Amino acid sequence: MFQIHGILNAISWGLLFPIGAIIARYLRTFESADPVWFYVHVSCQISGYAIGVAGWATGLQLGSKSVGIVYTSHRYIGIALFALATLQIFALFLRPKKEHKLRFYWNIYHHSVGYAILTLGIINVFKGLNILDPEKKWKSTYVSILIVLGAIAVLLELFTWIVVWRRRSSRSTKPYA
Repeated sequence: MFQIHGILNAISWGLLFPIGAIIARYLRTFESADPVWFYVHVSCQISGYAIGVAGWATGLQLGSKSVGIVYTSHRYIGIALFALATLQIFALFLRPKKEHKLRFYWNIYHHSVGYAILTLGIINVFKGLNILDPEKKWKSTYVSILIVLGAIAVLLELFTWIVVWRRRSSRSTKPYA
């Protein structure tokens, strides 16, 4: 059960949510990717949420069977993750249209809660790895995956800035000398 709980949550909070965030952050910049980026983002996040719910339920079951064994911070972070992710899912149904005056504030909420989920999810995967104490290769593998995702994000960030800069330059109305 511990391994199932760990695998489900590592896939959910540790991989799918970050991948979905990378997709939303970087692919929406490209007009040709609209609306595909949105549907891929939502698919990653809903899949991550569904797997995360299964992992969370497994964790609750483990907690009730493990009387006297308490991993307080791991448990509290898991509860916070579940609550925040549930808010994000419900917020999807309340998302204003792009032109609506409240969309700006909804975006601030969505991005803030999303980044909190990413941060807490990665922290809790590491806490879980410390609790399970698996072979070193599993922690190294997860760190390697995070490094690859981070490198992809940095490259996409640079590429996005170049695209946005060129787009703004081509739309400039300033005469050139």
